[in-house]
Amino acid sequence: MTSPATPSLLGVFAHPDDESLLAGGVLAQHAAAQARTAVVTMTWAPDTLRAAELANALSALGAGAPRMLGYGDARNPQAAPDRPRLVDAPLDEVIAALVHQIRSFRPDIVVTQDALGQLTGHPDHRRTYQAALLAVQDAGLAHLHPEAGEPWQPRAVYCATHPESGVGDLGPLLEAVGKRVLATPNAYATTAVDVTPWLEQKWAAILAHRGEVARERALPGILARLPAETRRRIIATEYFSRLATGPVPDAPHRLTA
Repeated sequence: MTSPATPSLLGVFAHPDDESLLAGGVLAQHAAAQARTAVVTMTWAPDTLRAAELANALSALGAGAPRMLGYGDARNPQAAPDRPRLVDAPLDEVIAALVHQIRSFRPDIVVTQDALGQLTGHPDHRRTYQAALLAVQDAGLAHLHPEAGEPWQPRAVYCATHPESGVGDLGPLLEAVGKRVLATPNAYATTAVDVTPWLEQKWAAILAHRGEVARERALPGILARLPAETRRRIIATEYFSRLATGPVPDAPHRLTA
């Protein structure tokens, strides 16, 4: 039975592997507490290898089957050759698709990307952030997207982020492969979750994205080549910014609805 202190989570992320890297620990944490968890992935077609890898990752995290919107990746034309890129698709269309997912799953919390598009500012990450925030608002309004089901208002949105003080070892590693490092001010991160108890599940989920693990510049590949202790330091804490109306609850070390 779900504990009242463990809210249900719906992750909304741009690419397969974002869910594992950014929120794999809290997804595993909430699933272990018998809370409902699921993940919507904005890009890549359901019949691709990355979709199969995503299914394995979500299984490791206890987050159910993939929910893929199937848009194209801004930087990879093989992601969904017959669909528009996420960054080119009409925003209202993307929002409506997310509203349907929110209303069908009815989560207490939506977890998504941050305003910077994570450390590297990927345009798909920023588009996902924009669409997710608008969809959360629309999902609670009966007069918007009536075709998407009965209204449902999540009680909070948490944006996965990297505060300046939390970049640590990751900054130099990304810079070494020619990537930007875009961290948020420390005050922006309202929540730091120690996911050490769920590191085994999180690391298994990251490794499930085998294509990315094999790539030299992809973060799963960078992590796989690190000494275990360095990798643990990087992935053992997940940072979030809570976005919601009303006062912030006094719970700086866990997600609350």
